[in-house]
Amino acid sequence: MTREEQQFEKRLLDLAETAYQRGIVTYTDFLNLNEQHIFHSIRPKLSYLKTEAFGGYEAAERQMAAFIPDAPVFCPEYPIACVRVEPIQKKFAEGLSHRDYLGALLNLGLERSRTGDILPEEEQAFLFCHEKLADFICENLTRIRHTSVTACRVERESFSYEPKVKELTGTMASVRLDSLLSLAFGASRSSLTGQIEGGKVFVNGRLVTSNGSQPKEGDLISVRGMGRFRLQSIGGQSKKGRSYVTILKYV
Repeated sequence: MTREEQQFEKRLLDLAETAYQRGIVTYTDFLNLNEQHIFHSIRPKLSYLKTEAFGGYEAAERQMAAFIPDAPVFCPEYPIACVRVEPIQKKFAEGLSHRDYLGALLNLGLERSRTGDILPEEEQAFLFCHEKLADFICENLTRIRHTSVTACRVERESFSYEPKVKELTGTMASVRLDSLLSLAFGASRSSLTGQIEGGKVFVNGRLVTSNGSQPKEGDLISVRGMGRFRLQSIGGQSKKGRSYVTILKYV
C-alpha cells in the first residue's frame, strides 16, 4: 500500500471513529474504484458500526461511503444531489461526451472527489454531486465546449435511469474472471491478463488480481479504461461440458 493509500485508510478510520464517538452518521466524498476497495478492505475492522456505500442511483460507479452508528434510529441521508444538464438550443447543440461534461465541471474549480457519476444521454446528461455544490453548478455551468446549457436540480426520488446495455452470451469451460473479460471485450484471455494482474479490475468495488477468480451471478465487474459489465446468469452446460454465460455490458 502506498503512503497516499495509507493516509486515505486513516481518514476512513477517523470518520468511523467520529461516527461511533459522536453517535452521528459520517460520509466520505465520492470514492473511485481503488478507494472503494480500501473501504471494503477495512470493513471487517468496523464491526461496531454499520457501513454502506451509495452513489445516488443503483449501480453507480462512484459512491460515497457512510459510517452509521449501530442503532436503528439512524438512517443515512446521503448528501448527494442530482443535476440535469441540457442545451438551451437543442437544434444547434454539439454531441457532448462524458469527458466534455467532466471537463466543464473541473473548469469551474470543482474537485473530482466532490462529483459522482456523469450520465450523458442523447440531448441531456445527469450528474451527481455533493449536495452543497448543486446550486453552484446550476448557477455557473452555462457552457460546455461551444454549447450553451442550462442546469437544474432533479429530485433523486423522481430520478429514473435505465443504463444502455448490450447482452452478450457465450460458453466457457470455467466461469473465471479472465474468461468473462474475454467475452465482454472480445479479446483473448492472455491479452487481458495484464489488466487483472495490473490492478485494473474490480468486482463489486473490490480489487481482484487473480485470473482464476470466479465471480457470481449479479456481480458488477469494472475494468479501468475499458468499461464494466454485470454477470447476469450462469446457465446449464453444453454437450461438451461448457457453461452457458450471459453478461450485460454497459455501453
